[in-house]
Amino acid sequence: MNYDLDDLIQTYPDFPEPGILFRDISPLLKSPKAMSCAKLTFADNIGTWVPDFIAGIDARGFLFSTLVADSLNIGSIMVRKIGKLPGELESQQYEMEYGIDGLSIKSDAELKGARIVIIDDLLATGGTLNCATTLFESQGAKVVGCAVVIELSDLNGRDTLNCPVFSLKQYA
Repeated sequence: MNYDLDDLIQTYPDFPEPGILFRDISPLLKSPKAMSCAKLTFADNIGTWVPDFIAGIDARGFLFSTLVADSLNIGSIMVRKIGKLPGELESQQYEMEYGIDGLSIKSDAELKGARIVIIDDLLATGGTLNCATTLFESQGAKVVGCAVVIELSDLNGRDTLNCPVFSLKQYA
């Protein structure tokens, strides 16, 4: 089952600020068949990396990470924005195309030696995925791959990551 993701991804110029071309996955999320296809395509492609956990980045990464983890019969881990998780945390800030943000993971998750695949909705410059990778590595885990719905290939974010990357759709 294949879908033309161009029909399911809307483009909004100058959002959230001038000069940014926002790619909206809302139509993809509304289609159960397209979501099933995305889940199975992710699982088929990242399952070969033999992860122990699928980590989803707040918030759109969660929409895919739990589905893929379930499909692979493994656990899912939330990578949240700073201030959104309780308990003992490891946190880090990173730069985005239009500001600074931060991520946290639970530091009591017993991740030493775990193989992690991180899923997010978008790969642009790589800041978010690199931040999440650093957080997992600080807990002794190994990030064995990253997967995204959309990759903005002209921003070369893939080149900043030290692991394989799988993307459902690439835009230049």
